[in-house]
Amino acid sequence: MARASREQRAENHERVLEEARRLIREKGADGVSVPEVMAAAGLTHGGFYKHFASKEALLAEAGAGAFGARAATLDDLVATEPDPATARARFIAGYLSTWHRDHPGDGCAGVALAADVARRRPDDPLHDVYVAGVTRLADTLHALHSGEAGGGVPTTPGDRRDPEALAELATLVGAQVLARATAGHPISEQFLDAARDRLLGG
Repeated sequence: MARASREQRAENHERVLEEARRLIREKGADGVSVPEVMAAAGLTHGGFYKHFASKEALLAEAGAGAFGARAATLDDLVATEPDPATARARFIAGYLSTWHRDHPGDGCAGVALAADVARRRPDDPLHDVYVAGVTRLADTLHALHSGEAGGGVPTTPGDRRDPEALAELATLVGAQVLARATAGHPISEQFLDAARDRLLGG
């Protein structure tokens, strides 16, 4: 394969993934079709199998990328904000914002994929991606509490996570799920406000 062709294929592959990441966060994994993703990427449906073995393979790779983007943002915050308490407050405020509620395509995959993954079998590739993604988020939230990036994070999947970080992540994700489900009603913002006050002691 010519160098230009390889580069074009890699570029097309990344464009498909980018659109898939956006669409699964907007519509959930079960609400997105292969033709829709390919059309959004400006490619034909027929070219899909040059890039992915199946829709499930696409969803798993796109889901991992979506979680990775959120985790990288949080990791950067941990690394650049000298005060862990300030970093935590900034993250929580952004996560529980109406902007995050109203822009799911740019939001957290933990919120967008929760319902779809809950209906899938434990051996589904997307289930593994989801577990890995929320575990990493919980571990980074733990780092904010410990004041040291990666400090005290369990090293094996079976190790028990920090209960405080787990409860915090559950509150963040649950509040956004409820806020999106009730958007347009005053209780939507009340969910966000109540969760923010509970986590930040407001």
